[in-house]
Amino acid sequence: MNEATNTERKLIEEYSIKANNINVTIQIVLDQNKSVPLYLVSITNISETTKIVLEKIREEFISKLDLQEIENSRDASEEDLRQKFTVSITRLIKKYFPESDTQTKDTLINYLLQENLGLGKIDILLKDARLEEIVINNHKEPLWVYHKKYGWLETNIKLLTEARIRHYATIIGRDVNKEITNLNPLMDAHLLDGDRVNATLSPISTKGNTITIRKFSEDPWTITKFIKEGTISISAAAMLWLGIQNELSILIAGGTGSGKTSMLNVISNFFPPNQRIISIEDTRELMLPSNLHWVPMETRLLNPEGKGGISMLDLLVNSLRMRPDRIVVGEIRRKEEAQVLMEAMHTGHSVYATIHANNADETITRLTNPPIEIPKQMLSSLSMILVQNRNRRTGKRRTLQIAELTPAGDAKVIMQHNAMLDKLENISEADVIIKTISLYTGLDKTKILEDLRQKSAILQWMVKNNIENINQIGHIMAQYYMGKLKLR
Repeated sequence: MNEATNTERKLIEEYSIKANNINVTIQIVLDQNKSVPLYLVSITNISETTKIVLEKIREEFISKLDLQEIENSRDASEEDLRQKFTVSITRLIKKYFPESDTQTKDTLINYLLQENLGLGKIDILLKDARLEEIVINNHKEPLWVYHKKYGWLETNIKLLTEARIRHYATIIGRDVNKEITNLNPLMDAHLLDGDRVNATLSPISTKGNTITIRKFSEDPWTITKFIKEGTISISAAAMLWLGIQNELSILIAGGTGSGKTSMLNVISNFFPPNQRIISIEDTRELMLPSNLHWVPMETRLLNPEGKGGISMLDLLVNSLRMRPDRIVVGEIRRKEEAQVLMEAMHTGHSVYATIHANNADETITRLTNPPIEIPKQMLSSLSMILVQNRNRRTGKRRTLQIAELTPAGDAKVIMQHNAMLDKLENISEADVIIKTISLYTGLDKTKILEDLRQKSAILQWMVKNNIENINQIGHIMAQYYMGKLKLR
């Protein structure tokens, strides 16, 4: 297939992925008749003619199969179902493709299994590491995806019926012991592989049944990737590293989709390996270097009987009994959570968390007014605010501001993004940060600035040598903290 050859279409990028031993080509295409780019999926090692024959095989397979049996097989895993139906499908493949070799037969079998079990073509999308989100709005519209590079894209995949969307939601829920029914038409599930799924049933969602899948990144953002993408500058990254090494607490603010959690994951690259880290999230998204002393914890919703719920506050209070050196929190939403975190800072713990706010001043306003309502004088224990922003027009995520907190609890911006130049600029000196570090380390300003230059040099070297893997970076940080890092 080469849909981009049409004069109304322009191919932006093409790459290949593999899903269940099926070769798939992905094309990102600009179409003059569409308001957003297209994400086109093409199975390349099966011809259109073969697909027509396979559709007949599928229909014959379906005609001999009790679909209700699949719906009701709540105790059977997808792997069990695959094994159960592979024999029948293999028999049909031999009947219609008697001359095919073993590899071809395996490909055809996998194609039919994909079409009939699991999540069908959604499984292909789940294999694309470049995607962050997969969205089904109803059966009349194509699926949408959020691409890390291109933002929202319309796909060439459609589901034929609302019943099929509901069936997929049921399959997803079954795997994590959750139900979605007319009485319970909303489902929020966290899958075993880390993906987060939300599903709704009509008429709650008035256009039809929906499924939203937020993919868990197996290859998380790291500081070098952020620098290469232009999300943050080397000098700003060095400042964050300086703060984290010296156990200054940092709050990451930003709007929805601005990259707050990604930045939280990125700054964790700078944690030393000889300290105990407790992370607390509603849904597991963080991935820290494997050499860290890290205990991830996750909240739990109430069961259908209204029991067994574990809140963020429960975990925060409990974490203080686990002798943490660093506490990482997915998001601050409530007064009680903020109070516990501030208390943790006052008792010597380093805290890193996210909050919804669009700039540094708004972050202070959010913290000091209802519903969080923290006394302003308590904010001095928080050393830095980092603000993330996503440009809705271009889709680019950038660090908008880095601010220090004055003794009075006000935000003083020291770095700010210049949107015209797409550059993070220094606009004032980090007086409070330098004074705090000097107080506890004995280093004067000259030596602290020299330390910053050394950190910038190390980050530059890491970028130049394409050191992007989270565990590689964790190893380099360990070498640095042990005084053994030698740049080659």
